[in-house]
Amino acid sequence: MAMAVGLVVSGCASAPPAPTVATAAVHPAPSLEPPHIINGAYPLQCVPYARQVSGIELRGDAWTWWEAAAGQYFRGPVPAIGSVLVLSSTNRNPHGHLAVVTHVIGPREIIVSHANWLNRGQIHINTPAIDVSPDNDWSQIRFWYTPGGHLGRRTYPASGFIYPPPPAVARAG
Repeated sequence: MAMAVGLVVSGCASAPPAPTVATAAVHPAPSLEPPHIINGAYPLQCVPYARQVSGIELRGDAWTWWEAAAGQYFRGPVPAIGSVLVLSSTNRNPHGHLAVVTHVIGPREIIVSHANWLNRGQIHINTPAIDVSPDNDWSQIRFWYTPGGHLGRRTYPASGFIYPPPPAVARAG
């Protein structure tokens, strides 16, 4: 999946360590390839990757997508295939981050693909993400750490999910 997009890599994926939170075990869907990382033709940021994969035509830093989507796209707290998960801006992650939902495993577990997660411009495929928010509202997320083969320690604040536009329906004429 080489993508010929030449972009400057910027940090869009760090957050402070989170307190220990009891979480459910991560169970990748059996029909999926395991989580893995690929290199595109050029280093890639999360914003153009999410735009290309989801079809959601927004611009700006990742964290700005939530407000920018208002009135243009439906938004909400429930993951759906093709939706874009928007991580909020933090001191350690000032640009926020975007990830595209590729599978919904359960009410608190999804699979995403995203770019530039470890600040190397790479594309992370089939990455498990879990909701660790106390209210089960996807406002706090933990991601699988693919290089180490385990759930990451940090919790990331999220704004929610932006849903892609429905496909155009051809009308019989």
